[in-house]
Formats: sequence, C-alpha cells, structure tokens
Amino acid sequence: MDTYFLMQVINGLSVGMVYALIAIGFTLIFGVLNVVNFAHGEMYTIGAFAGLVCINLLGWPLAFVILVALVVGGLAGIGLERLAFKPFRRFQDEASLKSRAMREATLLSSLAVSIIIKELIQHFFGAEMQTIPAQYLLNEPIQLGSISLSTGQFLILGSSIVMLGGLQYILYRTRIGLSIRAISNNPLGAKYVGLSVDKTIIATFAVGSMLGGAAGIMVGLYYGAIFPTMGFAPSIKAFVAMVMGGLSSIPGAVICALILGVCEALATDFMTQGWSDMVAYSFLILTLIFFPQGIFGARRERV
Repeated sequence: MDTYFLMQVINGLSVGMVYALIAIGFTLIFGVLNVVNFAHGEMYTIGAFAGLVCINLLGWPLAFVILVALVVGGLAGIGLERLAFKPFRRFQDEASLKSRAMREATLLSSLAVSIIIKELIQHFFGAEMQTIPAQYLLNEPIQLGSISLSTGQFLILGSSIVMLGGLQYILYRTRIGLSIRAISNNPLGAKYVGLSVDKTIIATFAVGSMLGGAAGIMVGLYYGAIFPTMGFAPSIKAFVAMVMGGLSSIPGAVICALILGVCEALATDFMTQGWSDMVAYSFLILTLIFFPQGIFGARRERV
C-alpha cells in the first residue's frame, strides 16, 4: 500500500475517533430523550478550556489534565440537563413524552444554552485563540518504518479505544447502563418496572459529556490551539455521523464517524481543507435520500 495513502487513512481514523466520541453523546441523549442536544458541542469546548486552565494556572501533568477535562465535561453535562432539559420533563405521561411541542422546546432550550456557554467563554477567555504551551503539545514524530505519525494521533486513537471499551462495559455490564438501554427502548415501561428515569437521564448526559470533554482537550493538545467556537465544526460532523448511523445506534455512529474521518482525510488530495468539509454535508444529503432510517438504523439494536 502506498505510504502516503496509509498515513492519510491513519490521520482520518484519528479524526474519525474524535467525531465518534462526540457522536456517542448525541446518540445516547437522542436514544433516551428522543431529542437532539444542540449544546453538546459546547461540552467539547468546556473540556478543552478546563484542560487549558489546569495547564496554565496549575501546571498539572498531562494525565491529570485529561482527567479534569473528563470530570468537568461530565459535570457540565449534568448542569446542561438540569438547565435546558429538566424543566420540560415535568409531565411524565405518555402524551407529554411523545409531544412534538416538548421536543421542539427542549431543542430550542439546548440551542439557547449553547449560545450562552459560548458567550460566557468569550467573556472570560476572549474570542481569540488560546495556545497550548509547547511542553504539552502532542506532536512529537514517531517513526514506524516508512510511516511517520505523532504522539497526538497515538493518544487520540488509544484513549478513544479505551473509552469506547469502557462505554460498552457500562452499557452492557452495569445497572446504570442497563437502565439507559431500557429507557432508550421503552421509557414508560422502564418507569413502570421501577427504574429511575430522572437519574438515568442525568447519567446519560454525564457519560456523553465526559467523552466530549475528553475529545476537546485531546484535540487541543494535538493542534495546539483552543478557541470558544471550536466545538461547532466537529459537532456538526458528529451529528452527520449520528444520522448516518441511524440516530440511536452507537456502533453505527462510531463506524460512520470513522468512515467520515477517513473520507475527509483522503479528500484533501483533491480539494483544499475548507472544501473537504463538503464531504460531511454530501454524506448527510445522500443518507437522507437513500437511507432515511440511517445506514445501520434498521438492523442494529438501539443503544
């Protein structure tokens, strides 16, 4: 295989893993609440800025920086749920849960919170890019035969695989994971058998936002820059991956995120970086036309 082609595929896989971590948060929340969380991209940004604070003010080691981004991302997700989603879940009857008006209200409230978070970050940190100190950057070259990779790519690929494995364990081997799957399939049925819908939804936001926060700081450490609107573009790509995967299928979202990342990396051979973003939008249009249920939506188990 051509060396350059192989490197582009690896680059695409590392980018696709970032999309996958964000897409999982979208998918988990959609699976449980049947709504799109438009503020999820801001969890990515909050995780990145939490890591930046640990670096600039506290000088903590890299492992602690990533751990703090995980924790802060999870806490931010809980706060988001309390602020933007909880007020619209006062009524738990079947008609309210299926109400289109409630879904639209939560969608708009998440969009409003997204704008508020961006404005607050700009107020405290400024709108300009924040640079990561050189000693924290993860761009040291690693030579594997004829292939040259970077430490950042290894971190993103390795930690993403670990987090995806941990998520699978939580979903299939723990009580809270089984509750998430049960509520995703039948929220009223899960409530009638005694599961705590409220606690499960909080846990869903926390888990999804933790993955987003970790993705944000890892990308910041890899590219060396963090800014208040950095969550917008990757969250759009992750949303496309979720739609391609079938909205509530985590394996589908991960596979489609990887496909999207690799195709974007290969597309840079034929078009500039900005135009390569059209790959995601093209995939979205083709999916909606030919696979309205998503590529994996009809064949895979929800969550």
